[in-house]
Amino acid sequence: MTAESAVDIEPGLQPVNTAQTVQIGYDNDLAAIPTTQRGLKSRHAQMIALGGTIGTGLFVGSGQALLIGGPLFFVLGYCIITILVYGIVTATTEMSSYLPVVGSSMAYYGNRFYSRSIGVALGWLYFYVFAISVPAEITAASIVVEYWHPDVHIAVWITIFMVVIIGLNCFPVKYYGETEFWFASLKVFGIIGLLIMAVVLIFGGGPNHQRLGFHYWKDPGLVNEYLVTGSTGRLCAFVGTTTFSVFAFAFAPELLVVTGGEMQSPRRNLPRAGKRYFWRLITFYVLGSLAISMIISSDDDRLLSGGKGAGASPWAIAAKNAGINGLDSVINAVILTSAWSAGNSYLFLASRALFSMAQSGNAPKVFLKCTSSGIPYVATATCAVFCLLAYMNVSSSSSTVFNWFVNLINMGAYNSWIMICIVYLRFRKVTAAQKITDLPYRSRLQPIMSYVSGSVLTLLLILGGFKNFVNGNWNTSNFITSYVGIPIFLAFWLGHKFLRARNEPWAIPLEEVDMHSGLDEVIAREGPPRGRETWLDKFKALWE
Repeated sequence: MTAESAVDIEPGLQPVNTAQTVQIGYDNDLAAIPTTQRGLKSRHAQMIALGGTIGTGLFVGSGQALLIGGPLFFVLGYCIITILVYGIVTATTEMSSYLPVVGSSMAYYGNRFYSRSIGVALGWLYFYVFAISVPAEITAASIVVEYWHPDVHIAVWITIFMVVIIGLNCFPVKYYGETEFWFASLKVFGIIGLLIMAVVLIFGGGPNHQRLGFHYWKDPGLVNEYLVTGSTGRLCAFVGTTTFSVFAFAFAPELLVVTGGEMQSPRRNLPRAGKRYFWRLITFYVLGSLAISMIISSDDDRLLSGGKGAGASPWAIAAKNAGINGLDSVINAVILTSAWSAGNSYLFLASRALFSMAQSGNAPKVFLKCTSSGIPYVATATCAVFCLLAYMNVSSSSSTVFNWFVNLINMGAYNSWIMICIVYLRFRKVTAAQKITDLPYRSRLQPIMSYVSGSVLTLLLILGGFKNFVNGNWNTSNFITSYVGIPIFLAFWLGHKFLRARNEPWAIPLEEVDMHSGLDEVIAREGPPRGRETWLDKFKALWE
């Protein structure tokens, strides 16, 4: 059984309900052990992929971005990241639609199209970033709860969230899929409801009948100053807002790759999903950021400015300012569910990433141990240890700890997206060298967008901790969390290269890249083309 088949996704609608026993090779040692089960249905994967584009970054982290840059830089930053992310989406869509493999990830394509060491480095990158994302979501949930109960010790909430998230991951995957389906549905309809609320408030439909319009763009102003005053402060505000905004998008494009092999007729439907992704980005992020900038002031001291009860999201603060009694609590409940859901998903993804690496021989084989119901309990327990990092909130403010996690996750996202651009450009060279022209999808924006996205993301990676070098703002913990992701990725890559792949080339020669294994099977699974889509089909496709 190969690494890519370890993820719990089935391309049909019916889940497999019995544990499997397979032969797994690890350093020439074969062992028959129980493995994970494929228990996710089609509707599960589709809604998880859609809901995965909406997280606490948009619900909570957006307030910090608005506070840093002001409304203009806030919206502009989200627009810039949207363009860069869409460049990543088109690259991943082109690769994964050519060879959609069940349970694949960018680590799989890095291994196949570039080199084994790149694939291993990306695999470990996804493991550790997903693992630290769990305490990040627990922190976000704790920030939200403080809005209601600022006097309850935060360790109580951390413990409750941690126990529930770990507990949910101890159930078979079909239960994970079902709970995440409803959690993701709540997030999708939640953000749509918030956008409707924003429109009502903007046009004066709230209880106080205040017509907001672009009032907050005039007072306190279009842009803020950050760290220093004057034009330098405005430049710092723009850079700070743009780099912070990445958190809201982190690892959303990679979900397309994971769910690609699950789709029916993926070589035809995955390109459609990639094109629709652009409109989801516009709806959820660009319109979402514009709405936030119009319904709350960028100098509101409740925007994650620290202190108990200060961590409410901008949506909840706007509802309270408008005099809509009780709606702020409803919004926070949705956000709390979102954070809880995301933490659950990240623990699931981290454990499966570790399991898959062990299965391919790139992690100790102890992580292959599963229960009879298909739970990789050693991998899950190892990833659950990272949850303890959330207790840093006890000695530091929640907003400070949240920013540490944002830095770590952003670094992981930068590394992942830059490598996607590099692997994609290699993929283009391989197709040209091997004269492969029957690609199911080729974006008109590529390869230019990969060069642009890769270059800008590299610049943002370098600027990720820029504030440590401005006007005496040095902070050791902030500096470490802003840049530690770079040496970690290099250690994974170069460590494997010199220890396990010393005699292999840095990159697989173009003519030797395997572009055909498994392709016939993928093509054979393709269903017949559908007829012309009706307006109802197009509407339904927005949710697929």
